[in-house]
Amino acid sequence: MTRLLDTIDRPQDLHGLSDDQLAQVAQEVRHHIIDTVGEIGGHFGANLGTCELAVALHSLLDSPRDKVLWDVGHQAYTHKVLTGRRDALPTIRQYGGMAPFCSIAESEHDIMGAGHASTAIGYAVGLKEAMRQGIGPDGNVVAVVGDGAMTGGVAFEAVHQAGGLGTPIVVVLNDNGMSIAPNVGALSRSFNRARLNPKLWRAREEVEGGLTKLPAGIGAAFERLGPHLKESIKAFWAPGLWWEELDFAYVGVIDGHDVKALRIALREALAAQRPVVVHIATVKGKGFAPAEEGGLAGMEQWHAAKPKSIANGAPAVVVASTSLAKPAPPQYTQVFGDALVKECRRDERVIGITAAMNSGTGLNILQKALPDRYYDVGIAEQQAILFAAGLALEGAKPVAAIYSTFLQRAYDQIVHDVCLQNLNVVFAMDRAGLVGDDGPTHHGVFDIAYLRCLPNIVLMAPRDEAMLVHMLHTAVCYDDGPIALRYPRGAGAGVELPKAPAAIEIGTGEILREGRRVALLGYGSGVAKALEAADILATSGLEVTVADGRFAKPIDAGLAAQLAAEHELLVTVEEGVLAGGFGSAVWETLSDAGMAPRILRIGLPDRYVTHGAPKLLHEEVGFTGSRIAERIEAAVLDTDPALA
Repeated sequence: MTRLLDTIDRPQDLHGLSDDQLAQVAQEVRHHIIDTVGEIGGHFGANLGTCELAVALHSLLDSPRDKVLWDVGHQAYTHKVLTGRRDALPTIRQYGGMAPFCSIAESEHDIMGAGHASTAIGYAVGLKEAMRQGIGPDGNVVAVVGDGAMTGGVAFEAVHQAGGLGTPIVVVLNDNGMSIAPNVGALSRSFNRARLNPKLWRAREEVEGGLTKLPAGIGAAFERLGPHLKESIKAFWAPGLWWEELDFAYVGVIDGHDVKALRIALREALAAQRPVVVHIATVKGKGFAPAEEGGLAGMEQWHAAKPKSIANGAPAVVVASTSLAKPAPPQYTQVFGDALVKECRRDERVIGITAAMNSGTGLNILQKALPDRYYDVGIAEQQAILFAAGLALEGAKPVAAIYSTFLQRAYDQIVHDVCLQNLNVVFAMDRAGLVGDDGPTHHGVFDIAYLRCLPNIVLMAPRDEAMLVHMLHTAVCYDDGPIALRYPRGAGAGVELPKAPAAIEIGTGEILREGRRVALLGYGSGVAKALEAADILATSGLEVTVADGRFAKPIDAGLAAQLAAEHELLVTVEEGVLAGGFGSAVWETLSDAGMAPRILRIGLPDRYVTHGAPKLLHEEVGFTGSRIAERIEAAVLDTDPALA
């Protein structure tokens, strides 16, 4: 049987369909996502919640002349399906396939890159104001803000500007009560209280009716007030007052799974020609029972689906393994979370902070074990660091666990509020390096460079999970200012974890393997690559030295000088951009000491790296043991043009 969805090759194909047909398309998109993402893996729950919304929007708009901005981008799979990429959905997040988020390079219908949250309203104001200036053709601009993105401060800044300018944009507040984990904060609680709550709606109606029935002519006076009375009472019961005070017209709360109701509300909002917010209520994981009926836990569990996790529209049956194979090493995130709990129990000053990524950073472990020592500020990295600064001023030891790529959003706070004041804040940067399927918006490749230039800060990176435990302990014991550690996504090296952590002397590295002619100095995950390269070179008769730098700031100047003096070639290896990175730090340190050694820097290229499995990405950029060995052999023969 032919699906209606199979006839939708562009959004304009929705324009002639009835409300019932559009509802059918939404359901077919939902089943398409369940079947496809359940097989290949990817963002799941948020996309199931936006099927009716995407269909309703594209049935009314003329994309790409009209602009639809999706914030956050992991709720835009339905949009991709309706804009000519239906048959390519099985390639999403795969190497060489569709981007995991909206990408302007992928489709003319993707108006903005959308890997980081809370940005759509700001983009929308800029787009519409450019149109009002006569730059580019005029059209409607709609920002879909959901999955916790309204907890980000930059979204509020854009709302403030749009209201002040009277910019005629439509903001669709897709309120599902969740980001990846349940939303936090007072605004979230306010929205949740009004989300299609029948008691609130009935109470409001009773107040409206009761006031008009008061005796002695009072009721008649209220009756004459008409719309003004109703709007005042509505503002009292619903969250619309906040928006109205910022000069947005508020429409809501609308059932986000009712195509007809959505179309009516959106049509009126688009016709208003002023800033309008359409507040809709959706269910994250709609149509997939384990997510929809599992409460907050179910929605959180099914935020993303693992490959082959769904079969025939239901969770796949997992057959317990009877293998006696060695268990897989723990994930770095798990090791960090467990170690942080132990540090909190050891020192009552230690406090964990996350910016809406509790499970992604391992802080869900702390949340469960010691909830009073755990804080989630929402998708608000700037506030996370300001909050940490305030804690540190009062003598606490805050550990801000934030992905490397997301910490970029708090750069001014790092510079001005932490480093300038030399506060004891610990930055724990998960997802350092090439993270894989989430792509360039999530690769953590710039943190060495963007932090190394700041005064007062210490930078370190563990080579394995045991060193991560030692370095976290070192960080919380450090009392002389800010300190940061970076570690990769994925499984550890499989080494035994220490029974008790030990503090590491700041600015010291260590030699792991003695050799001749060539010395490899690795940093973080670069140490493992250096050891792989050393093993390969050994097979061809070249025994090389391998050392772990451990610190990018301060550099172990003595170790670097020793390696440079005793070897013909010094090779630095890091999983970060070369410009301003660890290799540059080594080079600068030796140059300042009056040395001019031959140095080969191995790292990541000066470009944004695509999405795909880390192994494939490492092959693409040459960050593998074999490719490093090849470059060393070429350098020893003096044929590598990149050799300093």
